[in-house]
Amino acid sequence: MLGGWFLWFILFWVVILVGLFAIGGFFMFRKFLKKLPKEDGKSIIDWEEHYVNESIHLWDDKSKELLEEFCSPVPELFRPVAKQKIGAKIGQLALEENAKKIDLDVMIRGYIIATPKRDHKFLRKKLAQMEIDVTPYEEYFPLSTK
Repeated sequence: MLGGWFLWFILFWVVILVGLFAIGGFFMFRKFLKKLPKEDGKSIIDWEEHYVNESIHLWDDKSKELLEEFCSPVPELFRPVAKQKIGAKIGQLALEENAKKIDLDVMIRGYIIATPKRDHKFLRKKLAQMEIDVTPYEEYFPLSTK
């Protein structure tokens, strides 16, 4: 029969493994849901790729550096996903407005719109660190994030 400490060790590892599988499964399931096609036949990820590819000629080195700066608070593991999402929203806005290039105004609006509402507090802090006034962009923030 198993000894007392060994039984607790096995139970501890079972709990750890089940927890890790649950976390991994959650993120895999979210990715799966984003890849499912919507009514128009394209998924969320397909649209993001479309907007990034269609607006690639509008990005200059300065705007790419600013996108890197916007994504710097995101943990390294999730940064490529954040860059894709934020860059796609910025590209979408630029294409809808027939912009000749991606400027600071379009970048800030896209950054605010693409960022989840729960992270707007950190977004405001990041923009303040970058010495960017958010007053002209208050309409893009929900009322509860001040």
